[in-house]
Amino acid sequence: MNRKVIRKRKKRRRRILLFLVPLLVIVLASVGYGSYLTYKLANATSNANEDLERGNKSERRETAIDPSEDHFSVLLAGVDDSSTRKFGDSDNYQGVRTDALILATFNREDKTVKMVSIPRDSKVEIPGRDHKDRITHAHSFGGMDLTVETVEELFDVPVDYYVKLNFDAFLEVIDALGGVEINVEKEIKEQNSKDQAGAIHLKPGLQELSPEEALAYARTRKLDSDIYRGDRQKQLVEAIIKKAAEMESIPKYGTLIDTVGDNMSTNFSFGNILALFKYAKSINEIENLKIEGYDEMSTGAYYYELDEESVDEVSEKLKEHLEYQVPTE
Repeated sequence: MNRKVIRKRKKRRRRILLFLVPLLVIVLASVGYGSYLTYKLANATSNANEDLERGNKSERRETAIDPSEDHFSVLLAGVDDSSTRKFGDSDNYQGVRTDALILATFNREDKTVKMVSIPRDSKVEIPGRDHKDRITHAHSFGGMDLTVETVEELFDVPVDYYVKLNFDAFLEVIDALGGVEINVEKEIKEQNSKDQAGAIHLKPGLQELSPEEALAYARTRKLDSDIYRGDRQKQLVEAIIKKAAEMESIPKYGTLIDTVGDNMSTNFSFGNILALFKYAKSINEIENLKIEGYDEMSTGAYYYELDEESVDEVSEKLKEHLEYQVPTE
């Protein structure tokens, strides 16, 4: 497959960077090639840094959170965008939706992570709007600022950091790693990154997925629902983390870092990422939480109606994991 075609477009994911970037530097530093790539990573992080309008802390926090010392949360957003659409331009988010949203909380004491995938069609309150809407639209209305605020309102927890990726970054990550191994449970026929219908055909079984195949696996919604789609995306992230640790991937890390820097934005600083090194190396457990809900079409438009009890249950688990208490007025 022509790599120029592969690189021309889309994808997202999520927490790929939060785990992958620190892991890359850990591995590289141990083999003596890390100094040069750490320098490249510092530049990439600097280029990608984009603070939220609120400043360096959530309004739900009394003080700013330090990843090297505190429990913290990260919102991982994959956007329906590519570099050709001026990704990262804060004045150009209109019409660009989030294709994937994952909120992850990190507890530094027990070295655990809890993650919840928020279906893109979830019907939620979006601050400043006069009616409920799909959560995917929050970004098109107000970029990452409004997306973060919407997620905070949904779960009543602070979102300390965010990482936003586009389709190009996802394709380049998989390409640089030489593909990822996935156990495909169902036959999949899906479009590719150029929106060519039926271009990707996956059969059930354990197999190595190319960048385009991995993108199709992450994006497909025809098989079941957004809930299972979120599960597939989390499955891919785990496969990426595993492949990134393999030594034969090292020669391609320089290109990967350059690409990631061009196709992401985050309010993590380089210092924040360095603070995550030991944490990323010693994670004991990753728990996947799930929001229950049901399909709703009473207005003629499709929404995923969230079960309030399920949202409250997830909210309490996230608060407990963060050891977060809602500040009193």
